[in-house]
Amino acid sequence: MDRIYKIAVSFITGFGPVNIKKAIAYIGSVEAFFTEKKQNLLKIPGIGQAFIQKLDRETALLQAEEELKFIEQNEIQIAFYLDADYPKRLLNCSDSPCTLYYKGNADFNASRNISIVGTRNASDYGKEQCTKLVKDLSEKSIKSTIISGLAYGIDICAHKAAMQYQLPTIAAIGHGFQQMYPAQHRNYAEEIIHKGGAIVSEFTSNSKFDPKNFVRRNRIIAGMSDATIVIESARKGGSLVTADIANSYNRDVFAFPGRVSDKYSEGCNFLIKTNQAHLIENIADLEYILGWDDQAPKTKEIQTKLFVELTKEEEKIISALRDTGKTPIDLICLKSSFPMSKVSSLLLKLEFDGMVKSHPGKIYSLNS
Repeated sequence: MDRIYKIAVSFITGFGPVNIKKAIAYIGSVEAFFTEKKQNLLKIPGIGQAFIQKLDRETALLQAEEELKFIEQNEIQIAFYLDADYPKRLLNCSDSPCTLYYKGNADFNASRNISIVGTRNASDYGKEQCTKLVKDLSEKSIKSTIISGLAYGIDICAHKAAMQYQLPTIAAIGHGFQQMYPAQHRNYAEEIIHKGGAIVSEFTSNSKFDPKNFVRRNRIIAGMSDATIVIESARKGGSLVTADIANSYNRDVFAFPGRVSDKYSEGCNFLIKTNQAHLIENIADLEYILGWDDQAPKTKEIQTKLFVELTKEEEKIISALRDTGKTPIDLICLKSSFPMSKVSSLLLKLEFDGMVKSHPGKIYSLNS
C-alpha cells in the first residue's frame, strides 16, 4: 500500500514538490498526507483554504492504482525521495521530484556523475568534442556516469559515446513511459537499459510529450550531476536553461568555446563571458576544477592545523560542517545564515589553513 501513496503524490495538482515535502515532514509520512482530515492539513505552513478545496486525494489514489498496474506490467521501478535508492544529489535540490519512475539498473549515487547537453543541431566539431570527452573519461580509474536527455544532437551523441566506451549512462525524459520521444531513439533507450544504464522520468505513464515538460526534465539532468557540460548551444535553448538550473543548485558548469560567428557557439561563449561556466577545452580542465585528477601523482594532504585561531564567522562554518559531515555549500549558507559570497570566502581560507576539504559538486567537509 505504501507504493500507492508514493505514486499518488504524482497525481496531486496545484501543489508542487516543495510544498508536498513540507507537508509530509509536518505530518510525518506520505500515507498521512492522504489519510489526515482536511481541516488538520490547514495547520501545515503553506497550505491554504484554496488548495484544500481543490485537493482531490481520492482521485489521485484511484489513478495511482492504475499506474501501479502499468508499472508492474512494464518492469518500471519507483524511487521516492525518502527511499534509500533515490538520487542523493537530487536531495540537495528543494524542487526535485517527490517520485521518480525509472527502468534499468544504473547507480544513481555513483561517485561521479557528469551531465552533457547541447544543441539538437550538433556540428561535426561538437560531436567530436563530445565523443572525445567521454572517451577520455572512460580511461580514468574511477568511472563517470554520463547523464543527458536522449534528444537529437549532443544528447544522443553523449549516450552513444558512453555505451561505446562502456560507461553507464542515464537518460532523463520529459514524458511518461507509454511513449518515447523522439521515437527514433527508442532503440537507443532499450540499449541504454540493456547495457546497465537507466531511463528516468518524473512523469506518470500516460503523460504526453509537451515542450513545457522539458524544463522539468532539465532540472533532473542538472540535479543528478556533479557538473554540467554544455557542448554547442544557441543563445537561447534548453541547454542554457539546464546550465542556469545547475548554477542555481551550486553545481559546476562548463562550456566548450566556439567561433564568434557560429550560431551554435553563441550560448557557450555567452556562458563563459558572463562567468556562468568554466571554459573547458579537454578533460584536464574538468579534472582541475572538480579535483578529479585521480591519475596524477598523489600529493601529501595538508595536515589540519591543531592550533588555529578562528574568527567567530569561521567557527560557525566549522560548527556547521561538524554537525553534518559532507555538506553542500547551500546548506552551509542556511546553517550559518551567511550569504553565498561570504561562505565561499570563508571556506577558501579554511581550506588554505588545512581545516576544510572540498569535494566535487561544491560539497565540503572537515579535513580529517
